[in-house]
Amino acid sequence: MSEQVKLDYVEFAAGDLEKTKRFFTAVFDWSFQDYGDDYTAFENQGLNGGFYRAELCSTAENGGALLVFYSADIEATYKKVEANQGVIIREIFDFPGGCRFHFTEPSGNEFAVWSASR
Repeated sequence: MSEQVKLDYVEFAAGDLEKTKRFFTAVFDWSFQDYGDDYTAFENQGLNGGFYRAELCSTAENGGALLVFYSADIEATYKKVEANQGVIIREIFDFPGGCRFHFTEPSGNEFAVWSASR
């Protein structure tokens, strides 16, 4: 891996920063640092990043990058996503090497979760 240039930060639009923050805190145990009313940042999640207030969202269908979480217990993560206003948009499916599902968080951004086994 290049030490000179590497991926370091990702940003997403979020129509409702408070709902988005509550979702990621409840499901993935993230913490946030607010920078004014229109930006919040997260760190130490494998890739640092933030959410900025805008009525847009990122979906793979529209050409957005798909960020994929790893979970040792995909069923438990699936239930936490559902219980915290996430919307499952692709049910758990198998692929060579594991399984995964896709969801949107409350501001509409699409993510996926994969696991080596069910």
